[in-house]
Amino acid sequence: MSIYLNSDSKIIVQGITGGMGAKHTALMLDSGAQIVGGVNARKAGTTVSHKDHEGNDVTLPVFGTVKEAMAATGANVSVLFVPPAFTKDAAIEAVDAEMPLIVVITEGVPVQDSAEVWAYLQGKSTRMIGPNCPGIITPGESLAGITPHTITGKGPIGLVSKSGTLTYQMMYELKDLGFSTAIGIGGDPVVGTTHIDALEAFENDPETKAIVMIGEIGGDAEERAAAYIAEHVTKPVVGYVAGFTAPEGKTMGHAGAIVSGSAGTAQAKKEALEAVGVKVGKTPSETAELMRGILQSL
Repeated sequence: MSIYLNSDSKIIVQGITGGMGAKHTALMLDSGAQIVGGVNARKAGTTVSHKDHEGNDVTLPVFGTVKEAMAATGANVSVLFVPPAFTKDAAIEAVDAEMPLIVVITEGVPVQDSAEVWAYLQGKSTRMIGPNCPGIITPGESLAGITPHTITGKGPIGLVSKSGTLTYQMMYELKDLGFSTAIGIGGDPVVGTTHIDALEAFENDPETKAIVMIGEIGGDAEERAAAYIAEHVTKPVVGYVAGFTAPEGKTMGHAGAIVSGSAGTAQAKKEALEAVGVKVGKTPSETAELMRGILQSL
C-alpha cells in the first residue's frame, strides 16, 4: 500500500516537450514510473524518445489534450511542467478531463490563479498536489514529480512536507528505514493537498507505521494539523518546523512563509504540535533521530 501513487499509476506529462518536462520525464522513467505519454497542443501527433529504468528505448506519444491522452492511454495521473502564466489553464483542462490526480510542479504561479483552480476543484473528482512542489514518490514503485528517486527505499514511514529540499533531506536521513510515500505539498499560500489530507491518507494506509510532518513559518497549516492529529491520528507523528530564526514580516523563500506578529512563528507551531503529543525536532537531523527512536520502540 501507499498513498495516492503506486506501481499501477499511469502518468502523463503536460509540457513533456519542454526542457524541464523532458528532463524529468527521463528521471521519472528511470525511477520505474509508468509514463505513458504527454500533452502539448502544438505538437500533437508527434512522439518523444526516452529510455526506461532498464535501459530499453521508450517512445511516448504526444497528445493535443489531456482528455485525448486519457482515452488513449488510461492515464490516471498528470504531472504539470507548464510555465506559470499557463498553469491555471493546464490544471483546469486536467480537472475537466476528470484526471484523478494532478501534480503541479510549477513555481511562481500567481496566487489568484491557484485560488481559482482550488475553487474549481471543489466538488470535483480530481486531487491536486502543489503548486510549487516536488511532487510525490512511492519508493520502488512510482514517481510523479522531481524528487530524486535514488535517495531512499521502501519502508514504514510516511512523509508530508511543505519544503522540497527538506523532503529530500529527511528521506536521506532515514534512508536505512525507508518510506511508504513521501509527498511535497508545496510552499505557496494556496495548495491543493494539505498536511491534513496527507495525515488522513497515511492514517488509513496499513503500510505506514509512523509519520514525519515538515512545516515552516507562515499561515496556520501546522496548527490546524495539530488539532487534526489530536482528534484523528493514532499513529506516532514527528514534526519539524523550518524558520526558527526568521525575522518578522519578511518572506522567507516560499511565498507562504512569512511571520506576522506572533502568528505563524516556528515556536508557536512547535508548541501547538507538542501540545498534542507530536515530538518536534529543532533540526532535520534531530527530527530523524526522534523518528528512529519511535520506530525502534514499535
